[in-house]
Amino acid sequence: MDGEPGEPLPVWRTWPIGIRVVVRRRLDEGGYSDVLGHLLAADDDGVLVETRRGEVHVPADRIAIGKIVPEPPIRQGPAGAAPHTRASSGL
Repeated sequence: MDGEPGEPLPVWRTWPIGIRVVVRRRLDEGGYSDVLGHLLAADDDGVLVETRRGEVHVPADRIAIGKIVPEPPIRQGPAGAAPHTRASSGL
């Protein structure tokens, strides 16, 4: 997939390694599927993304679109809930 001189790089080639991304890929049976995670590698052959379920390689010819996305928000407990400790549990 080497382009001609002066031809712009595919968008995924401009992403920094380690950034969180979503890549929409074309499926063999038709339709699309999204791959969400941290970028491990990107080259002319496609991308390698670390998802919650493991590493996923998306070949360049299957990439429909993709973009950088923010990190997920930090999950917090219910408002006003005290942290559970041994002292507070009576143990």
